Amino acid sequence: MLTIFGPRGSRGRLCDGLARRDFLKIGGMALGGLSLPQLLACEAQAGIGQSHKALINIFLPGGPSHQDFWDIKVDAPAEIRGEFQPIKTNVSGIEIGEIFPKIAAIADKCVFIRTMVGASGGHDAYQCMTGRPPRPTPAGGWPAAGAWVSKLKGPVNKTIPPHLSMCYKTDHVPWGYDGDGGFLGIAHSPFKLVGGRNETTKTDTMVLQGITLDRLQDRRSLLGSFDHLRRDLDTSGKMAGLDSFTQQAVGILTSSALADALDISKEDPGLVERYGRGDPKFRDDGAPKLTENFLIARRLVEAGARVVSLNFSRWDHHGQNFKAIRDDGPLLDRATEALISDLHNRGLDKDVSVVVWGEFGRTPKINGGAGRDHWPQVSCALLTCGGMRTGQVIGATNRLGEHAIERPVSFQEVWATLYHNLGLNLRAVREFDLRGRPQYLVDEGVEPLKEVI
Repeated sequence: MLTIFGPRGSRGRLCDGLARRDFLKIGGMALGGLSLPQLLACEAQAGIGQSHKALINIFLPGGPSHQDFWDIKVDAPAEIRGEFQPIKTNVSGIEIGEIFPKIAAIADKCVFIRTMVGASGGHDAYQCMTGRPPRPTPAGGWPAAGAWVSKLKGPVNKTIPPHLSMCYKTDHVPWGYDGDGGFLGIAHSPFKLVGGRNETTKTDTMVLQGITLDRLQDRRSLLGSFDHLRRDLDTSGKMAGLDSFTQQAVGILTSSALADALDISKEDPGLVERYGRGDPKFRDDGAPKLTENFLIARRLVEAGARVVSLNFSRWDHHGQNFKAIRDDGPLLDRATEALISDLHNRGLDKDVSVVVWGEFGRTPKINGGAGRDHWPQVSCALLTCGGMRTGQVIGATNRLGEHAIERPVSFQEVWATLYHNLGLNLRAVREFDLRGRPQYLVDEGVEPLKEVI
């Protein structure tokens, strides 16, 4: 993990606290040891172009309860119905769970999918990041959706990587998975902005894991550090290691664009308050509940990022399901409504798509510990913005919420829709895995959701 500024006076550091070793790790960001300069060199070899549509992918680790979110079963027996009542939305005929009144008030801007099917059953983010089941995989592995977009669209500008991640490293490791470049190459893996439980999680110090916002914004001081290092390397004969891609890496780290996007103090305080202040503590073995990351995601796509992924809290409630949802649901409700309204108010609702989902649903029957267990048979998702036709429900489950009886929707169909919104041609795109076999964005026959396109 990248650490640039450490204790002053430590051995092997320059007079301003910048170590040679730390500088040469610029942008490593847990990408298998590949530095940011190497990442940029790979991008240059790929011949990347420009244009701008964007996606914010919000993953709810653990599998949220579909019966308590968007598919309340008011007529089911008490042992299935649970504690929550349905509430009306601003769209006639659509009701959702009482925990989400703010989303209910803007349901005309949402698509509630009640029939997500085809979950692998794994407790991981894999399908929500790639659209594919974990097995089988092609040689080199499936790329994350953000990797496809990075490969095919490239950066909007050179100071904002196209594929960014605010997925925290969770104690249950698969919930922190944010994808990688797969057979497209490491150059298209996400540029990671956050770390794990024992690493920085506060918004004001999250930038690049060890470089605080004030140091990033004090570019004169930072550039002075690099100048000292350059002279030191010139003297040692190692300057040849700092090529044009290293210079570009320094450009990313010293540009105002990334630092400014991550600095919510630049926002109107009223808007920051609308998103709310979450909890930086990790939710058990899941992620923190940082509602401000929803705002940062909007700022990042506005600054030029194409795909931003984040994880939020933990929704694997085998016990005390209703208490946990009462604790965390209002935070999700507030941040999601604020993000959707913010995108509309800024005129970004046609260009930025948002998806909110988890890896599977929960059992219809409530267990003895007031919890719901794993239920891969059906789950839910929320889509919004991206120029989609909203104010609708897609699909229906049976009376007990056990399985889809109308319009089952696969993960690949959702991704086909999002790729379409991002300007990718599902049939024209063909890449080759590491064995030279052709691979596509989605399987043959998979189309975007006709209801929303």
